[in-house]
Amino acid sequence: MKTGKKKYMTKVVFFDTDCLCSFLWTNSENILVYCFKSNMVIPRQVYNELSQINYLKSKIDTMISSNYLDIEDIDIGSEEGQLYLKLTKNHISPNRPLIGKGEAAGIVLAKRDSGILASNNLKDISYYVKEYGLSHITTSEILKQAFDDSFISETEANNIWEKMIKKKRMLPFSTFTDYLKSLI
Repeated sequence: MKTGKKKYMTKVVFFDTDCLCSFLWTNSENILVYCFKSNMVIPRQVYNELSQINYLKSKIDTMISSNYLDIEDIDIGSEEGQLYLKLTKNHISPNRPLIGKGEAAGIVLAKRDSGILASNNLKDISYYVKEYGLSHITTSEILKQAFDDSFISETEANNIWEKMIKKKRMLPFSTFTDYLKSLI
């Protein structure tokens, strides 16, 4: 596993299922470790979802035992628990998108800790990111940071991107190179 010394962020990053899976399915979790070191958290809901697939559970458990990733619970009786229930039951407003349990838990924990939400599901979460003033990062942005830091080459990023698409990850362009060109 390629490692680096630079830490991308010092805030805690809360992953939803899709964003984390983008890296797990492509055996590129080393990019997450490079970018975030041990500042990564998954809500219990995300852990439970990923634990249904042995391959993913094994990778998550390895990251946890290596102290790169933590699991956090939400106390249902707390203010955060009440917000979680509202987000997953669509009680905030019938005009707001109903989001999944992992996304809702990530939003609640990122809000509570002034952390960063790592999610690719912009359509469903963008309202809440804006509403709660959350910092947000996507798979594309994480790959770009690793590329900008020369941790991965453009060729490596394109190979990972292609694997992510083959694993049904929703990315904004067909290649990493196309993504880079869109930023110019």
